[in-house]
Amino acid sequence: MSDGIEITMLSGVGEIPAAVWDACACPEAAEGRARDPFVTHRFLHALETSGSVGPGTGWEPRPLLARKGDAVIAVAPVYLKSHSQGEYVFDHAWADAFERAGGRYYPKLQCAVPFTPVTGRRLLARPGHEAEGRAALLAGIAQIADQAGLSSAHVTFCPEDEVPLAEGAGFLPRLGQQFHWLNRDYTSFEAFLADLSSRKRKALRKERARAQDFGGTIRALTGDAITPAHWQAMWAFYQDTGARKWGRPYLTRAFFDALHEMRDDVLPIVAERDGHPVAGALNLIGRDALFGRYWGCVEDHAFLHFELCYHQAVEWAIARGLSRVEAGAQGEHKLARGYLPVPTHSVHWIAHPGLRRAVADYLDAERAAVVEDIDILTEDGPFRATPAD
Repeated sequence: MSDGIEITMLSGVGEIPAAVWDACACPEAAEGRARDPFVTHRFLHALETSGSVGPGTGWEPRPLLARKGDAVIAVAPVYLKSHSQGEYVFDHAWADAFERAGGRYYPKLQCAVPFTPVTGRRLLARPGHEAEGRAALLAGIAQIADQAGLSSAHVTFCPEDEVPLAEGAGFLPRLGQQFHWLNRDYTSFEAFLADLSSRKRKALRKERARAQDFGGTIRALTGDAITPAHWQAMWAFYQDTGARKWGRPYLTRAFFDALHEMRDDVLPIVAERDGHPVAGALNLIGRDALFGRYWGCVEDHAFLHFELCYHQAVEWAIARGLSRVEAGAQGEHKLARGYLPVPTHSVHWIAHPGLRRAVADYLDAERAAVVEDIDILTEDGPFRATPAD
């Protein structure tokens, strides 16, 4: 490529030394916790070694490296996709329309963290090389897709500041929406409740009382407090939810064992009754945020899902001064529990001119609808008109 930068595509992050990858993905981790645990070498490598991605999954790892001279200045988690599952930015309609018109939509390139609808940097550049590194990766993604005759390339759940650069490289911007809990310097869960309207505040107190009356105890675990038995329980919970939502779980059992090596950055919140786990929510811990990922249960108890996934996560985040809780994709039910709508971003390179025009028109209309929806939902949120002092 120009400017003396060479792009290389590999067949897995396992081909890259962890220190080289993480120097681009999470340089701040040298002085503490990674800002985004999902783009760290150990998380992406765990997906590969556990068989959660790779042959037969439709997610073939193809990470990119940008080299300048002998130095790796940027990396990106890229996958060759043979379907559109596990992405949470839905393009099934685009694929269907293109294939009905005689085109071939798959395979495509996807720059993303598999099965993880969490915003984070996708164009991972070493400090001091951000502009040239990110530009080289974007150009490389589009060039590889074009030269391989692929229909499209997608960068999903990227931060807003990566969007203008991608637009300049010929990508179309897309706007989505999630619900996040934002910390307004609360000192306790009660201080958070004080910011809600009286009706919502009373409803949440009743909800928590019902949930906590399930006949057992709730524990938030991290580090060495997490045992192999807890991973077995989390796997059972994940299988139950995955089978009901997606038909088959995306992650393998081995991935949960691999997470044990990350246990200082993992927070299972487990409900136990008679000494046995009956429900649980799995979170990953970032430098500034708690990321809710997987939930499941083997017994049904009223409101226990909300307690473990939302209220307990908020309490834990407040106690540790985290700025927000991201509880995953979709779910307007989160609004009543203090999670507000926020925009999410992705960018899309489309090869075929006709498909590109149709997608661009669709995204323009969708963007306006998403902005309007966020405004309406924010206005209807649970907070008092004048927050408590």
